[in-house]
Amino acid sequence: MDGERNGLNGGEPATVRALREGDLSRLVRVDAAITGRTRTMWYERKLRHAYEEADIAISLGAECDGLLVGALMGSVRYGEFGLPEPVAVLDTVLVDPPFARRGVARAMLDQLLTNLRALRVSRLRTEVAWDEHELLGFFARAGFVPVPRLVLEREVPCEP
Repeated sequence: MDGERNGLNGGEPATVRALREGDLSRLVRVDAAITGRTRTMWYERKLRHAYEEADIAISLGAECDGLLVGALMGSVRYGEFGLPEPVAVLDTVLVDPPFARRGVARAMLDQLLTNLRALRVSRLRTEVAWDEHELLGFFARAGFVPVPRLVLEREVPCEP
């Protein structure tokens, strides 16, 4: 489920592979370049979940010349929100800014879809903030559409 080589826009090959525990420091650096925050503990937990707690590992990374330049992270859930069939949930998409718009995310998504088909998982879901226009555009071009579900949220008061 890894080792697939895809051409990046511009001709450079990207290798899409499973994420590894050794990818932590690079994930943190790419995320910091995007968000301006260093979230080492958060990524430690995400990687631990991807390898030790997940029933099925679906998280992927993309390398260019041996350097991790992107990651997709998620999980397969069974019976989520009352749905009887398995659904893959994509919760993180990272691409190192110098490699943005060069096909890295698309190469990883294509490999993820291939892997999910082999696992007979027929749905892939994600959640995007309404003001993340670039990410919304990527998902729209990749065939994602809104589903007839509402995400509800409420504030939990600090004091009763």
